[in-house]
Amino acid sequence: MIHTLACPRLSRRLMLSGIAGVAATTALPVQARQAAPTRDALLDAAFTASAPPALVGGVVTREGLVWSGVRGVRRAGGTEAATLDDRWHLGSNTKAMTAALYGRLVDKGQAKWGATAAELFPDLTIDPAWAATPVERFLNHTAGLRDIDMLGSTWLLTARADTTSLTSQRAVLAERALSKPPGGTVGTFAYANANYILVGAAIERITGLSSEDAMAAEVFQPLGLTSGGSGPPVGDQPWGHSGLGGQATPMDPTNLFSDNPLAMGPAGTAHMSLADYATFVRAVLTEGAGWLKPETVAHLITPPVATGRSYALGWITVAGQPWARGTVIAHEGTNTMWHSMVVADPAGGRAFIALSNDEVRGGPACQQLVSSLIRMG
Repeated sequence: MIHTLACPRLSRRLMLSGIAGVAATTALPVQARQAAPTRDALLDAAFTASAPPALVGGVVTREGLVWSGVRGVRRAGGTEAATLDDRWHLGSNTKAMTAALYGRLVDKGQAKWGATAAELFPDLTIDPAWAATPVERFLNHTAGLRDIDMLGSTWLLTARADTTSLTSQRAVLAERALSKPPGGTVGTFAYANANYILVGAAIERITGLSSEDAMAAEVFQPLGLTSGGSGPPVGDQPWGHSGLGGQATPMDPTNLFSDNPLAMGPAGTAHMSLADYATFVRAVLTEGAGWLKPETVAHLITPPVATGRSYALGWITVAGQPWARGTVIAHEGTNTMWHSMVVADPAGGRAFIALSNDEVRGGPACQQLVSSLIRMG
């Protein structure tokens, strides 16, 4: 489990049962809603049912974070309570931020939608099959790029020992992926972290900064996300938990195996507080909040083909949900030691967030909490 890629089961578990099941939740009738338990009671119920070390939840509207709550401890077996100011690893929910970062560069005139692999990587000798592939295909996992094509079978075991810069590591990975034809079926959705590592490498060429520094400069700073960072949060913060052997074992963030290799940053290593994550989500609910152009936000949350369930740019989209005023956007993330979940109705101007410092117990707890918050309305 420790060596698993960030959010490895997203395409199978989440799209087919996780978010799909949550999004299908029907809102309670008005009369029943009046007698419904409070949001704090729903948090208590989700926390008690799965018993993760900690669970935090929030409800976001266009006005901001209108409700939040936290239960549990920073480390299993400890007594130090988790707090609303704590930082939580977002796993693959980082992908929406990486896509938004690219969109920010488009808005600033430094990048463009439709940019091809040949344009993004002019310094690389790439296979002709990739030359005309637009950046959107990497962002929506339809380029035909598979993790095995970029990362190989042993990379996860050796990458943590690589002492070269993350930018250099991503350049090597990009060249490895693009030097041969697509291993997957072009135009068919196949979730792969490699897509976002590749986009991160392209962002580094555009900005001259590491993906992490570009994220800080163009996402965290303009939005005021002062708690934003990369990798497991360090210091007086929650620890992630390994689920090996059925136990919730605290993972010291200084341990190299407390996260996936940091070269995977653009695909899934961001962390921040619930309030800061809610600010990012609110920007999507408010057509960019002056940080992104409305047309850029629309591009980010619109899939290439409008179907019942599709992947846009860093967001899963689910259409036809009775509780929502429009198409639902959602995502779920895990590095197998943390769990994050967000479900949003941009047309209705509301979103629901759940985060945990555990995957085995925290994943079900997050799903239960988000589902019950949706039912409450």
